[in-house]
Amino acid sequence: MEPGGFIYGRNAVLEYLEHKPDHISKIYLRQQLQGRIIHDLERRASLSRIPVQRVPGKKLADLVGPVNDQGIVAAVSEVGYQELEDWLEEIDVSHNPVIVALDEIEDPHNFGAVVRTALACGVDAVMVPKHRQAPMSGAVMKASAGAILRMPVIRVVNMNQSLIRLKEAGFWICGTDMQAGQDFRKQDYNLPLVVIIGSEDKGIRKKTRDHCDMLVHIPMKNKVESLNASVSGALICYEILRQRQTEPE
Repeated sequence: MEPGGFIYGRNAVLEYLEHKPDHISKIYLRQQLQGRIIHDLERRASLSRIPVQRVPGKKLADLVGPVNDQGIVAAVSEVGYQELEDWLEEIDVSHNPVIVALDEIEDPHNFGAVVRTALACGVDAVMVPKHRQAPMSGAVMKASAGAILRMPVIRVVNMNQSLIRLKEAGFWICGTDMQAGQDFRKQDYNLPLVVIIGSEDKGIRKKTRDHCDMLVHIPMKNKVESLNASVSGALICYEILRQRQTEPE
């Protein structure tokens, strides 16, 4: 998220208040907005010494544009990405960590939805390229319902070189493909894993695909060619969670 940016929506702002209150400089509430959640938000803001200002709805629209802001906007400072090497130093590969890598997902709603699902499924990190990728933004924050504040997001300059580095660290690379590979439900995910989700229109780039140790596809009927990237990611993340929950003790 760029410095001086804004986030909006109740869940996103509440998540910020809980996990990154020092990154909020001011909260704007629509005039006459009331309710238990609003009172809780104002209480938390007061405890963190964050100013809250009541403003007309037009003021909120001036800040974030024609979006569903739910009457709540917060001015925030930048929340940084993690470096791959720093993240690798903090994890134990023997515990079979999982990274979801997004290969040029430019839709902020897809980005946010993938992060939210990944957090719910116990994924350890999300990795994104620096270029041709939706940046952290208010739209991503709202789509993730604030989950992006609790999920390490690793940003890399070169996705393919980063995959090579992860292989060196002991990870296996699993790519999603519309036609190739085996049924995603038949793949064994009980190993240190990077799952690559490609864009809906192009899928995984060929050079990135070449680094995959395995490919999986999602069976579909009625001549449907592909699913939304966040839906594909959700199906695979929950299959990983299902397999790991049913592992023998």
